[in-house]
Amino acid sequence: MSDQYTFSNPVTRYHQEGFEPQPQDGPGLAGELSPAPDHGESTYRGTGRLTGRRALVTGADSGIGRAAAIAYAREGADVVLNYLPAEQSDAEEVARLVEEAGRKAVLAPGDLTDEAFARSLVATTVRELGGIDLVANVAGKQQHVEEITDLTSGQFEETMRTNLNSLFWIVQEAVPHLPPGSTIVNTASIQGYQPSPNLVDYATTKAGIIAMSQALAQQLAPKGIRVNVVAPGPVWTPLQVAGGQPDDAMPEFGQSTPLGRAGQPVEMAPAYVFLASAESSYVVGAVLDVNGGMPTP
Repeated sequence: MSDQYTFSNPVTRYHQEGFEPQPQDGPGLAGELSPAPDHGESTYRGTGRLTGRRALVTGADSGIGRAAAIAYAREGADVVLNYLPAEQSDAEEVARLVEEAGRKAVLAPGDLTDEAFARSLVATTVRELGGIDLVANVAGKQQHVEEITDLTSGQFEETMRTNLNSLFWIVQEAVPHLPPGSTIVNTASIQGYQPSPNLVDYATTKAGIIAMSQALAQQLAPKGIRVNVVAPGPVWTPLQVAGGQPDDAMPEFGQSTPLGRAGQPVEMAPAYVFLASAESSYVVGAVLDVNGGMPTP
């Protein structure tokens, strides 16, 4: 079985066509996607780059968060997995994979729009893993709305609280516990640079995550805590079919990238590992674009 180190043509490495419309109720389950996304279950090989690390990953049940959690475990980290209760079946599968890698998995279901819960994830990590030195904020809410007049205040607020507020709450809670050498990896998007007209609230949060992360990076660097960002392009995850994209957009999803296809979650994982590991020790406040070649500033 090939892994991330196997020499191959990136154009043909994964599914090249668009996707059939397959709407799901939010938040969506990876187990119901067709074709099944690759989170690295059989294709990510660890090399000990995060041995002994203690990680908190939000959105860890599916998509990019799942890929990051699997990669972190195979690189040697114990992992607290946060997700929504409706995603329990996916999360249990991730926990099994983490444990198969010989690492500890802690299930931490709950809604990040609840400030008290979001903050409690840090205490859970410290208690269950004996400390915390890696935070990967991956969870996100994305719902397309074609007209600004149809974007409700409720949805706008929920997107902000899920994508931006929770990042602030978790980082603020974590910083007093993070020893020098710790890393924070936040998740933006191509939408932070090239916003789609039907993703006003989502794109706004992703631009905000870039700005917040770059400000935090400067503030925390003297403490030996590095903050960086991964900005994915179109990636095949439940987020897309659970209202993230219109159904009629799915046949063309990812086709406009220079590689001509959507990315797979496992293709994001090496970026999260690199930015979390000591080999990126001089990388601070960077935005690592993993988007199939879409130009960014």
